[in-house]
Amino acid sequence: MLRRKKELEACLKTLCLSGMRLYYEELARTAEEQTLRYEEYLLELALRECEIRYNKRIARLLRDSKLPLEKNFDTFELKRLPHKLQHQVKALRDGSFVDRRENILAFGNPGSGKTHLLCALGLDLVHQNRRVLYTTCSILVQELLIAKRDLELPKVLKKLSRFDVVIIDDFGYVQQNREEMEVLFTLMNHRYERGSIMITSNLPFSKWESIFKDPMTTAAAIDRLVHHSIILEMNIPSYRMEAAKQEKKGKA
Repeated sequence: MLRRKKELEACLKTLCLSGMRLYYEELARTAEEQTLRYEEYLLELALRECEIRYNKRIARLLRDSKLPLEKNFDTFELKRLPHKLQHQVKALRDGSFVDRRENILAFGNPGSGKTHLLCALGLDLVHQNRRVLYTTCSILVQELLIAKRDLELPKVLKKLSRFDVVIIDDFGYVQQNREEMEVLFTLMNHRYERGSIMITSNLPFSKWESIFKDPMTTAAAIDRLVHHSIILEMNIPSYRMEAAKQEKKGKA
């Protein structure tokens, strides 16, 4: 009996079936008590294996995404948004826009909740088994510049293409020079119709020339982003300002 147990565990280890290895004894006792058929016992064991693999994959995707875990829909006040925008957000949560390679462009004043909303959507996508990357525009640009300097830009672009969605936060918040904007445009052009981009920006399209420094590049960038996109207009009062006012009222 002991020899068979060791052989079984060795086989499960070789086959990388850690879930089955962990639960086969417990489920065997349950099967005996409830007189389960062999197929029912095997199904329960397979389901445990699938559950463990799913949880491990989601944990890995969350780690790779670099998303702030606290910015989720449990902590997002959806009711602050206009009624139309609430419906847009609810429709986006099924993730089908990723299959259509559509972009999400969130515009609004500082503190309106753009970053929180896109991060919450990103976390939903991760739990749907999709690969997501969160980064700020300034950090992304610097990484692309370093890759270009080291003649590794194609390699980095290929690496980024493995993500179903790239979230670029604070687009245009920090003014960059022409070389920095050129590598950002290269990324946008590379992902065009290949993968979704989600962007937060305080600047409307009419002011994007200050980002790209050139009318032609600006028009090309907007054209690629807007061609397959959903625009979220978040022109609502600052959440931080409202919270500060409430805090002052409480103290008073």
